[in-house]
Amino acid sequence: MATSVSLIGAPTDIGAGARGASMGPEALRVAGLQAALEAHGVDVQDRGNLQGPSNPWLAPVAGYRHLDEVVAWNAAVHDAVHAELKVGRLPILLGGDHCLGIGSISAVARHCREQGRKLRVLWLDAHADFNTSALTPSGNIHGMPVACLCGHGPLALISMGGQVPAIQPRWVRQIGIRSVDAGEKRFVHEQGLEVFDMRYIDEMGMRHTMELALATMDAHTHLHVSFDVDFLDPEIAPGVGTTVPGGPTYREAQLCMEMIADSGRLGSLDVMELNPALDVRNKTGLLAVDLIESLFGKSTLMRVERR
Repeated sequence: MATSVSLIGAPTDIGAGARGASMGPEALRVAGLQAALEAHGVDVQDRGNLQGPSNPWLAPVAGYRHLDEVVAWNAAVHDAVHAELKVGRLPILLGGDHCLGIGSISAVARHCREQGRKLRVLWLDAHADFNTSALTPSGNIHGMPVACLCGHGPLALISMGGQVPAIQPRWVRQIGIRSVDAGEKRFVHEQGLEVFDMRYIDEMGMRHTMELALATMDAHTHLHVSFDVDFLDPEIAPGVGTTVPGGPTYREAQLCMEMIADSGRLGSLDVMELNPALDVRNKTGLLAVDLIESLFGKSTLMRVERR
């Protein structure tokens, strides 16, 4: 795992249905993200915040809300993430809403093509985010990033990284899913996405879930984690715009992150949808930092690698 990390703020709620995720990057900084990572020996550079259009808060047009603005923000994210990967640093995108995963993951996919590496995407989320303009009940593009990355969406978004589709559904493992729209449910099934929903986690446990989600990676695999804070149960993480009860507990989330760290393959990270306007004394921001620390090797005791 890289020990040189770059923080990239993307302060926008352009793709969301609630205002406030634009304040997420600052809340993560206030919660002490840089110092927490540096305490684990990580070299951290904070690149500041990207710039983009403000949120006009308009109704959807042809099934998309704020499409031009979403394209502009994702283009900025794509370029920033790709630039960090190119110089061998691990980018952590501080969102912002989850529509920004389009720019981030299309940049990672482009980097993997350039380096001849395989890509695995872990999508930690309460939602599948596999809507299209025809399926969406809201037009909010933060419900569409996985579909766009898999080639289903407007040309400006699906071609962001220079190849359509940017990724294949079989490269994705979705974890913690518990809210999927009716039409979206059929589309996810048709596309063959691998989804470990909350029922699966309840029945099989987080350990077994993560063993499967991380299986078959090798030294040539780049692991990208796209962490939507609403993945967590709202009892422990209230600061999100789209809470869904029944998410992973604190310990389940820690085990998830610790097993990702144990894989040694983490190459890039999104931290999305933190909404301080809906939080309680930055409780969710502090928890997110705690979990990110675990991704970078924080554990209760020294661990000896099992053979």
